[in-house]
Order: sequence, then structure tokens, then C-alpha cells
Amino acid sequence: MKLLIIEDDVAAANLLKRGLEESGYAVDLAHDGEQGLKQARAGGHSLWVIDIMLPVRDGLSVLKALRDEGKGTPALILSALGKVDDRVEGLRAGGDDYMVKPYAFAELLARVEALLRRSRSSGGGPDTLLEFADLKIDLLSRTVTRAGQKIDLQPREFSLLECLMRHAGQVVTRTMLLEIVWEYFFDPQTNVVDVHISRLRQKIDKNFSPPLLHTVRGSGYVLRVEA
Repeated sequence: MKLLIIEDDVAAANLLKRGLEESGYAVDLAHDGEQGLKQARAGGHSLWVIDIMLPVRDGLSVLKALRDEGKGTPALILSALGKVDDRVEGLRAGGDDYMVKPYAFAELLARVEALLRRSRSSGGGPDTLLEFADLKIDLLSRTVTRAGQKIDLQPREFSLLECLMRHAGQVVTRTMLLEIVWEYFFDPQTNVVDVHISRLRQKIDKNFSPPLLHTVRGSGYVLRVEA
């Protein structure tokens, strides 16, 4: 399962990331509210851990925006604000649980596990099977098939395809892919995206028809069926 941590304290975020990864979770990081909102919108997370006091955009406004868009991923709010009114505000903004800093990691892990159990039992959580035309990607088993044939992808290729499928029919820019797949919030001036797109196209399009992965010159890439 993949979790998203939105926390501006880099040291605390990295420590929490390491602890959760050691507990068997995959973890994405964002260090301000706007980055966090973009990554949460991209999807694929089973739970969000959101700090309230974030730069650019505060955590409650991020959570409200996601709930207004109909996204039901469980959210654990972290905050140094521990008054009853603060907790109530956080829960009313769409939080499923609220922890006050400083916290014990063992308790945070237990709350994460409880939220995930609750989500599974209620049938909630993110979609685990994405489909476009005859292309399918299973996020739980990490498998990809097209026309019933299994396609072996490297981890970056898998993440790249997941992003494209979540935005099927929409042009995904190079910048978006760098942020979501590589967690680069700047342009490193490399052709890493182009190289991986080329490899991905070879695997999902070369022996199949019609081609699904298209380059939109000057804009980015899109999954679509062209007439």
C-alpha cells in the first residue's frame, strides 16, 4: 500500500517515511500544501497523512479541496494544535483521525493501520484496478496486461503508466510526470521522461493495435485511442 505524507518539516517527514517504509508501506512525500494537493489528486494512495500548518497552502484547505472533489481516501491529520476546537475543525474539514504533535510513532502506526482496516471493511479506499481500452493495471498485484497478455514493467515504468492511466484522455505534461513519478519539483534538464516514455511505448504498444500512448508536441503525453 502507498501512503502520502504532506509535511513541511523535512527531517520529521523523512523520519516518518522511513518508519512507515520499515513497516511495509510505500510512501510519497510532499513538503507544501500545493505539492501535496497535486500528488493526492494523482491518486494511488491508500491513506493521506496531512500536517495542518503548511507553506503555500494549509493542510485543512488541501483536505477540504479533496473532499469537495469527492475523494474519499482516509486522512490522518497531524498538528501541533491540540485544543478541542482545533480537533473539531480538523475532523469537520474531512479528517478521519487527528494526532497532536509530538506523537509516538507506535501510536501513529496503530492509527494508520486502524484507518486502513476501516477503509477496507467499508469498501472504501482508492481504486486498485485501472483500465483503458484493453490495457489493465492492478495496483495491488503490481501487474499490467494488454489484450490479456502480461506486460513486465520496471518500477518507474509502472508508476509512469499508472499516472497516465489516471489521466487517460488528458495531456500529462513533462513537469507533472517529473513531480509525480520522480518527485522532482524542478526541471533537472535531463531526458529521463522521454527515455522512460519510449521504453513504455515499446512494451504497451509495439505488438498491439491500436497504439494508445501518444506524444503531443510541445505539451506532453496522453493515453487515447485515435481514429
